[in-house]
Amino acid sequence: MAVKRFRLHFVGFAVLALGSVLVAHAQDSGPAQSAPPSNQTPAARPSEQTPAATPAGQTAASSGTTATASTSAKKAQVVVPTGSHIPLVLHNAISTRSARPGDPIYLETLFPVMVDDRVAIPAGSYVSGEVTQSKRAGRVKGRAEIAVKLTELILPNGYMVNLNAAPSNAGTGGNETVDREGKVIGDSAKGQDAGTVIRTTEAGTGIGAGVGAAAGNVGKGAGIGAGVGLLTGLGAVLLTRGPDAELPRGSTLEAVIDRPIYLDADRVQFTGPGQASALPGPPSRTVRQNPIAPIPY
Repeated sequence: MAVKRFRLHFVGFAVLALGSVLVAHAQDSGPAQSAPPSNQTPAARPSEQTPAATPAGQTAASSGTTATASTSAKKAQVVVPTGSHIPLVLHNAISTRSARPGDPIYLETLFPVMVDDRVAIPAGSYVSGEVTQSKRAGRVKGRAEIAVKLTELILPNGYMVNLNAAPSNAGTGGNETVDREGKVIGDSAKGQDAGTVIRTTEAGTGIGAGVGAAAGNVGKGAGIGAGVGLLTGLGAVLLTRGPDAELPRGSTLEAVIDRPIYLDADRVQFTGPGQASALPGPPSRTVRQNPIAPIPY
């Protein structure tokens, strides 16, 4: 009986001791963490998450906004097409007698340029350029030539754009013409040269006849005088240049643009056609006559 009690006491003591050990171990280890269920997938990292799908309506709205912006960008320009004519008046005189490549030229538009029923380039706009070639006429052959290029267009509100144009015709008050390349060609000296030869020949004939009459042989004197006059006239022609090509102040030019001019629509809001300066036109010029050289005897 005593033995059974001892065993029971020993077992109870052992159970209590084991319980104390387990409690102490649980306090040292902290609360136990439960593992996730085996059938649950861990959450994806933020960088691996798939972005939410964009609603179809939102995509269509974005496309519509892009198309509207593109259309607005196209409508924001006023395009002056290639081949458009711009009438101009010259503010500074140009002549092959003194012009050199690189010299500036200044012009002004005389008439508004219209695009789609709106004023794109008003009258009174400024155009600048430069001389690219200046060649005087030769003494025997060749006409005077002067070439210019127009490089900048300045609208009345100060808006400046690049310009690439050349003159197609000119009103200079003289007989200058414009070729297909935009060169201003001076007048020919053929009529002037012929007149010089005729006048010197006639003068020589008259003087020779007078000398021949005094010597008793009018015919011989006239023939000698005519020959001397002819040679004198030819010499005067060979020693004199042809007429210069001139563009006086007030000369009119018509420029033709070689490529489109793109204008910002916000800067081209003109309500009127504009107004050009009142410049008098160039006076009419006649070809100067070569003076009759003195006829030697």
